[in-house]
Amino acid sequence: MTASALYRWFDETVLDLGRQFRFSYLPPLMVYLAYGVSGLTSVVGAFFIKDYLGLSAAFLAGLAFWAGIPWALKMPLGHLVDLIWRWKALLVFLGAALIASSLAIMYGLIAHTDAMRTVMRVDAWYVLSVLLSPTGFALQDVVADAMTVEAVPLADAKGNRFSDAQIKRMHTTMQTLGRFALIGGLVLVAAVNITLFQGVAAMSPAETAAIYAEIYLLAMIIPAISVAGVLLGGVSLRYRARRLRRQGFDAAAIEGMLFQPVEDTKPNWWIFGGSLVFVAFTLTMGLGEAPYAQEIIFAGSMGIVGFLMYRLILELDPSLRLALVGTAVIIFVYRAMPLPGPGQTWFEIDVLGFDQQFLSVLSLITSLLALAGMLILRPLMASRSIAFIVGLLTVASGILSLPNIGLYYGLQDWTAPLTGGIVDARFIAILDTAIESPLSQIAMIPMLAWIAQNAPAHLKATFFAVMASFVNLALSANNLGTKYVNEIFLVTREVRDRDTGAVKVAADYGELGWLLITIAVIELCVPLLVILIVQRSRLRTEQ
Repeated sequence: MTASALYRWFDETVLDLGRQFRFSYLPPLMVYLAYGVSGLTSVVGAFFIKDYLGLSAAFLAGLAFWAGIPWALKMPLGHLVDLIWRWKALLVFLGAALIASSLAIMYGLIAHTDAMRTVMRVDAWYVLSVLLSPTGFALQDVVADAMTVEAVPLADAKGNRFSDAQIKRMHTTMQTLGRFALIGGLVLVAAVNITLFQGVAAMSPAETAAIYAEIYLLAMIIPAISVAGVLLGGVSLRYRARRLRRQGFDAAAIEGMLFQPVEDTKPNWWIFGGSLVFVAFTLTMGLGEAPYAQEIIFAGSMGIVGFLMYRLILELDPSLRLALVGTAVIIFVYRAMPLPGPGQTWFEIDVLGFDQQFLSVLSLITSLLALAGMLILRPLMASRSIAFIVGLLTVASGILSLPNIGLYYGLQDWTAPLTGGIVDARFIAILDTAIESPLSQIAMIPMLAWIAQNAPAHLKATFFAVMASFVNLALSANNLGTKYVNEIFLVTREVRDRDTGAVKVAADYGELGWLLITIAVIELCVPLLVILIVQRSRLRTEQ
């Protein structure tokens, strides 16, 4: 490739994204950024679980399943946003309060453990914090999705209407920037963690705990960012309306230029009723501690969400229905693949000697890889189908799993002597994906842009929410699969009594290798097989 061709590619792939940025995109991007910044506490959380709690890998995977339930409730929340469109900011404020409460609990557990223990067990406090946080983020996310629709203008500053092709391009750019902001938040906090954890290996437990507490206090910026984004969105809309008013446009014309044409949205009682059944069903099964409650809830959730999807896609043109279903199925399966679970991180900490700072470096690198992937694949998203993009991401995920397997089987013991110690465990772990890779966010971009462009104007938020509920149920399937493999291949880390120092649970990583291999084979083969089946059926997607 010549220098001019390389610059042209860089200009079309990277610089063009910056040129397409509009100030009106900033408010929803701030809400997405807040979600990415929530990764600030991920490394602390991993060490807190290991050092303070005696919870098994299978239990933690099961807890992740329950934490994913609020995301399935995006259905009624999305429809609620359509109904209370002008008051949707209230949901962001409520979500911010829940997120702040979750962070305050974790700060209290670390900085004031004894006082918190007098009210409730430490593990019970932790479970409550884990459940509050996703509820808050789900509330904010559904509003952010709706904000992306009104962030894309239908006319320029002079009131000239954009073409359908221009609007489609702006929707794709908006959704790309949304994922970019989310993953950019992960990059930002990984860099902050690297700085905060500098020299942590030489610190005493008390000093380390003080840093943990400081990070949770710093994380209070997360709800502040999302609230600021919503306030800025209101200011942006008023500014755009005032500018058009000065040019002589009346209120009706301004409404049509700033927003998608919206007819009066009436409550869809199928959505609210189905969601009420879902909540009652989930609470009954969960609180009743029924056998296989998680599996039953997942199956029931799939049935309810599938029914609501069926009712909703009837609003689409018949030519679009099957393609949307095929797209959703492909993305669902890709996101449903199980992960190794916390056992791999425990192995890296206990056996490979990775500390908090280095795990932050790994998080930074995987996030940067995801950003690079978004930039490189952006032109492909405009010219290739979602099936092709997901297939490409599947192969990439399979390749990125190889260093993890190699580390377990001692690849570093062979490469380090050959390279004078350069290619050691930490060098190989640069491609580590133990921390959940954000590559799955890339797969969401084409589908979100498709919904923003093709969904009925009066049901934009509802379509976002229902389709997001469906693909987010994939994360519940992901957590169930993670729990299953961790029950088949048992991995434990050493747990000591904090008062006596006696070993309560012995470390055992003997089956971790087979767990990693099993995960790698599943996440490579299953999505590719599903893509092949869908693309040879009536659900074939070309978008």
